Amino acid sequence: MANPKKGPGMVAAAEPLAARVGTDILQQGGNAIDAAVAVGFALAVTYPAAGNLGGGGFLVGSIGRDNKQRSEVTLDFREVAPGAATADMYTRAAEAGNPSASLLGHLASGVPGSVSGMLTALERWGTMARRQVIEPALLLARDGFQMPARTHRMLNSSKESMLRFEATAETFFPNGKAIGEGQIFRQPDLARTLEFIIERGIAGFYDGEVADHIIIEMKRGGGLISAKDLLDYRSVERKPIRFSISNSSVVSMPPPSSGGICLAQMSRMLARFNIGTTDAESPQLYHLLAEVMRFSFADRNQYLGDPDHVTCPVKMLLDTERLDRLAGTIQRSSAASSAKLLKGSPPVKESEQTTHYSVIDSHGNGVAVTTTLNGAFGNKVLVPGAGFLLNNEMDDFTARPGEPNLFGLVQGSANAVAAAKRPLSSMSPTILLDPDGNVDAVLGTPGGPTIITNVFQVLLGLTRLGLSPENSVTAPKIHHQCVPDRLFLESSVPTSTEQTLRKFGHECARRSAIGDFQLIARTAHRGLVGVSDPRGGGSVSTA
Repeated sequence: MANPKKGPGMVAAAEPLAARVGTDILQQGGNAIDAAVAVGFALAVTYPAAGNLGGGGFLVGSIGRDNKQRSEVTLDFREVAPGAATADMYTRAAEAGNPSASLLGHLASGVPGSVSGMLTALERWGTMARRQVIEPALLLARDGFQMPARTHRMLNSSKESMLRFEATAETFFPNGKAIGEGQIFRQPDLARTLEFIIERGIAGFYDGEVADHIIIEMKRGGGLISAKDLLDYRSVERKPIRFSISNSSVVSMPPPSSGGICLAQMSRMLARFNIGTTDAESPQLYHLLAEVMRFSFADRNQYLGDPDHVTCPVKMLLDTERLDRLAGTIQRSSAASSAKLLKGSPPVKESEQTTHYSVIDSHGNGVAVTTTLNGAFGNKVLVPGAGFLLNNEMDDFTARPGEPNLFGLVQGSANAVAAAKRPLSSMSPTILLDPDGNVDAVLGTPGGPTIITNVFQVLLGLTRLGLSPENSVTAPKIHHQCVPDRLFLESSVPTSTEQTLRKFGHECARRSAIGDFQLIARTAHRGLVGVSDPRGGGSVSTA
């Protein structure tokens, strides 16, 4: 999965055809933003479980023509709740006999942000025309590509729920069976939608024929998205979260992502402890990681939400004296109690159906993008005549107070459903800068709340632990999210390590894999090194 070749640019993505589209753009003279936008549109075609036009995401970039002009930017193109959404809408739906309304079907969808986000990024920081960066995706949709084994398996796993929706079934399950592995998969309606976007830009999706298809389907299926919701949608450029780790600087996403703040908190708390290369994969380090994760997720679940709707106490959450006090309570061989921080112990559910891609170009620009439909294939509703799936992102709100969401997270009122509000997210696209401000690494992963803890562990590997890019990604990962008070260990963590962690007081549980990391890192002796996580099915493509 690793590719140590030196070159003028590199793309790491969860789907090989989309990665190749990105490097083709770099070879044509495009910058990292041009390539990132091209990859985003290509993933909407080739990776329908998570790549999307009907979802949303975040972009973090270090962009400029040269080092002197480079600046760090973040773009929030997260979905927003429809104007008719209310805080009790899913409680009422459950009482009416539809307990899965925030996950399956029309009511689960927020207003999509992906098209706005990609085109806004292209207009602000890109260099190429829309047709040049979107046409590769259009051709893949029109002419087709061989159905990958991974997507075929995922379709079969979601078959029962996807067959409930006629257009979804016709597209992905002709004759009642999933498109076969290796079979040419064509999406003519999606190609037509992409042509509208090429011709009219943002208006080609949020107004006119494509928007009409969305509104008609919403009315038919009892959804809430209106024509006004679509016309009112805007991507938002926000101030990045910045913090230091070792001699490097980290740039990550601010609220409504919880990623940047949690990463900064964990880094500060862990700075109190002396760790080095010999500590990697030790039960002592895993214990410390679990404790800083616990404290950070307690804050996440209580205080964070959409900053345009609630007050996020960022200054308090990043206050170094407060974080040092919390770190001072951590015992080297004794686990704290989450019950003293947050109440409740819901069953945890994990999903990998977000996707991340990383890009570095020949100018030294770096772009990290994490985008999602939330669950696999979103709410399972494909918009008839338009060819794309809609998200089930509304479940990322505190949809039913006191109950866990898709990822087992119990969240506070700051993340309650409200009209035009963006749900809190764990997506954490991140860039690592050297002391001179040059891009050292671009990184990110899917995985619900495990995104944050996985990104932190890779950052730690690249910096304080001195691991190679490959080992930083492939090393066994752990996860703690405060509630439930349980430490999740990847299956590759040794039994002896688990036994020690149990002696420290951790309730441990096993899971098969955490994440599908996409990393590009600059190394002293090998130049750019790309790593597409062997846990997934992606690839690294070199320009």
